[in-house]
Amino acid sequence: MFSNRRYLIIPVDILDTVNFNQVHETSMETVRKSIDGTKTFVKYDVHIIEEDYTSTNINPETGEEFTTTTKAGIYGRPSIYSESYNELTHSEILELLATEEWSEIIQNI
Repeated sequence: MFSNRRYLIIPVDILDTVNFNQVHETSMETVRKSIDGTKTFVKYDVHIIEEDYTSTNINPETGEEFTTTTKAGIYGRPSIYSESYNELTHSEILELLATEEWSEIIQNI
């Protein structure tokens, strides 16, 4: 479940640079923030290509055959992506959101 979903932890102060057409959140107002209000995250889906592959296609205008090569890698990350921010999987984000940094602990009286 959600094997291609990724979550990028970012500082709140760069939210205005997020292209919300590239992530699942709709605006700066709809993101979840850490308890101290300094961090947030955006979620998006990636496409993982395990190994290079070449495909042959036909140009519909000329009828000529051409080939394209797709390199192995992870595709679909938003333009805000940077290796300096933590990118988490679905299970990793669930663990993080359960911490005191992201969820208030409710004390039983």
